[in-house]
This record gives sequence, structure tokens and C-alpha cells, in this order.
Amino acid sequence: MPELPEVETVLRGLAPHLSGKRLLGAQVRNPNLRWPVPADLETRLRGRTVRALGRRGKYLLMHLDGVDMGGLVIHLGMSGSLRLCPADRIPEKHDHLDVLLEDGLCLRLRDPRRFGACLWSDDPARHPLLAHLGLEPLADTFDGPCLHALCQGRSASIKTLIMDARKIAGVGNIYANEALFQAGIHPELAAGRLSRRRCDALARAIRDTLTRAIAAGGSSLRDFVDGHGQPGYFQQNHYVYGRGGEPCRICGAIIRQVLQGGRSSFFCTTCQAR
Repeated sequence: MPELPEVETVLRGLAPHLSGKRLLGAQVRNPNLRWPVPADLETRLRGRTVRALGRRGKYLLMHLDGVDMGGLVIHLGMSGSLRLCPADRIPEKHDHLDVLLEDGLCLRLRDPRRFGACLWSDDPARHPLLAHLGLEPLADTFDGPCLHALCQGRSASIKTLIMDARKIAGVGNIYANEALFQAGIHPELAAGRLSRRRCDALARAIRDTLTRAIAAGGSSLRDFVDGHGQPGYFQQNHYVYGRGGEPCRICGAIIRQVLQGGRSSFFCTTCQAR
């Protein structure tokens, strides 16, 4: 599933090409995504201008100008991608929706598994899907004291906590594994046992890991490509994720793999302390 760095990569790649552009409408070939594409999407988009693109957690927000403002809330689901391409390019099997631009291009949503979404909202930043989301890990307000406050009294593992979108928005499995390794913290450690010092280290590691991943264009493990169809390459820099049974890049010990809440956790027992 595209995580925060992948969505941010898409946003940064598309924003220069979409901001200020007038929309001609939409072409919906299959409305049956995770939630139905609005039947009146074509009417809502026609003649509007893209004011800005934004992101909240793993959701991409398209803010539009107009009498009643509004815009789109887009989620890439498990296998979705957004690509800028000529509007007359013949769509492929899983190209479900085009947002048509005035310059002959379109923003094309491809989603083989159809777990993504493209929804209209009168105020994208306040859509109900975003209401439960927690802190933005790249915001200036996210730091060690903030993380330490979230951890207080919690018996759940620290990996479970930092992946809980109600607490911290957008830290998916890949980057939780990598940040915990960088901070030297075992993923199964109870969150409530983390000291303020270790929370400082983990908050820095989360921010650093996400920032480096964005700079690398995200991680392309299966389907992810950016808005121009290019894969990311942060997977080449993974220290632990997907490396179960391989030697640690730091100490040479074997990377271990366990299941936590149905998700794989990868860690080095030498580098990551309980």
C-alpha cells in the first residue's frame, strides 16, 4: 500500500503541473471503487480551477476554486496510482477514472484492486475520512515530548502505536520498521515503557526516515509509481524491512521477522533493545 512518502512523492510531482490548471471535467469508466465515485463528478469538476494540492496522512487533497470551493479527496488504496498522461491515450483495463485538464492532459487513476477512492467534498481538509487522523509526523509540532505523551500508560507495542493513524497519521509498516531500527528500539517493546530520551530519538528517526524516503521517491515494492510513471528507489536503502534472514547492515546479526497485528515486523536483536 502506498504510504505517506509515496503519497507525498505523488503530490510533489503533480503539483507543478496541476496548480492553476482549469478542468474540463471527468471521465469515469468504473465508479465501483472502495466507495462509489460520485455520479455528478463530471459536473462538479467542469470549469473549475485547481487552487492547490495537499496531503493529510495517506490522503491526497485537490482544492478547487469556484463559487462553493470544494475539491477531491483521493486515496490510492492497496495498488492505486495517479499518472499525468495525454487525455487521448487509450486507457488500460484498470484505468478507472480521468480528471481532464485544459491542456490536453488528464490525471488518470489506475487501481487494479479497486481499494482506492476519489470522492467529492465541500471542504476536503474536513472530510469525515480525515476526522479521526492523528498527528502529522512531518509537522513542526511532532517531536519527542509529543510522542512521549502519546505513549504514557499504553501497553500496546510501540510499533502498533506509531502505525495507529488515530495517533500518528501515515506511518505505515515499511517506515515504522525502518524508524524503529534507526532509533534502536525493539518493535515489540510496550509503548508505555519508552523514556522521554528514547521518544526523542524515535520522533527524530520517524521524521528522518520519512524525509529520506520522500527524497528517494518512496518505496516501489510492487505497483507504486509516481505521477509520471516512475518507481521510487528507497527500498534499496531499507535496513530491515523485507530483509528477514539476511545479515544486519550494521552489526552482521541475522534480521528477525515476526508478525504483529497481522503485519510483518523486521528487527535486529543486537541493534534494537527492549
